[in-house]
Amino acid sequence: MPATILVVEDEADLSVLMRYNLEAEGFEVQSAESGDEAAELLKESVPDLILLDWMLPGLSGIELCRRWRAREETSRVPIIMITARGEEEERVRGLATGADDYVVKPFSIPELMARIHALLRRSSPQLVTAVLKAGDLELDRTSHRVRRSGREVHLGPTEYRLLEYLMRHPGRVYSREQLLDGVWGSDVYVDERTVDVHVGRLRKAINRGRVSDPIRTVRGAGYAFDERFQKPAR
Repeated sequence: MPATILVVEDEADLSVLMRYNLEAEGFEVQSAESGDEAAELLKESVPDLILLDWMLPGLSGIELCRRWRAREETSRVPIIMITARGEEEERVRGLATGADDYVVKPFSIPELMARIHALLRRSSPQLVTAVLKAGDLELDRTSHRVRRSGREVHLGPTEYRLLEYLMRHPGRVYSREQLLDGVWGSDVYVDERTVDVHVGRLRKAINRGRVSDPIRTVRGAGYAFDERFQKPAR
């Protein structure tokens, strides 16, 4: 699955320009035109990186940044502040509030893309690597093949996307609704019980024999890829 980037920008032309270039780079893009809209979006799902305008209708970018850094779910999400304020004092203020980087308008799109890739390499290297590994489980994102203890595991397209989505963030608990949006897409209607069916199929495929289950069920919350998963049980 590609990295998801949230663009919070009230200038329509600039928002469209960033979306176009981000999608061309292979990213999945969400967008919000106001601080209040962005705050609501992050209550539903957490992106892999946020491009955040300083001056917004409703909640300001600085206030959003402060709030997101105070929340456990969003405390480590990389944030690039985008603003027309180029003075040193303002840059220091933005970084002190919790932004990871700072881009002044007008900016170069290639430079912005380079900054995004650099932040993702540091914060979520699994988003830019070709192979995801955990214990004896290996997922090759180039060939779309999965192996466990060297044995190839045959998965359907949905089970493959589900495993990749969970392996991208070991330990993070995803609700069924979040998995539906991330794996099936927000524009496709699928019953939440379908998630349980596909998790069951995925477990059956990867857990043949006496091996440990890397998928953790969190009662009342959803599913996670077990961050403690290292090697098969004996």
